[in-house]
Amino acid sequence: MYLKIFSELPADAIRIRTAVFCGEQGFKNEFDETDKISVHLVLYDDGLPVATCRVFKDGDLYFIGRVAVIKVYRGKGAGTEIMQYAEKHIISEGGKTIAVSSQKQAEEFYKKQGFTAVGGEYDDEGCPHVRMIKNL
Repeated sequence: MYLKIFSELPADAIRIRTAVFCGEQGFKNEFDETDKISVHLVLYDDGLPVATCRVFKDGDLYFIGRVAVIKVYRGKGAGTEIMQYAEKHIISEGGKTIAVSSQKQAEEFYKKQGFTAVGGEYDDEGCPHVRMIKNL
């Protein structure tokens, strides 16, 4: 697998996020102004886009968001791989702390990546989420 980093939201990331968040999970407000200030990572397997996420900075804190893996690649390490690439990108930018807004159902995935839940549960479009932090 290999990674490409984009300064603007690429069509491959749009397709993955639309399939996962809109098609599978029913989110309506998937794309927002944060996409314009983010770098977008897309993981490819033999030319097929299989995972994506975005990275942006707010003050001293870096955020990884919109982590999505196409269904047939879940459980095969693509999610972990794109998170590792995102973390390497943040480290290369001098980042010291990463935050994610995790769906509750994905909290264990982020714990395996070294994140710790902070604060309480909150709602995003009817889906329970929790904020998680990782210090580098």
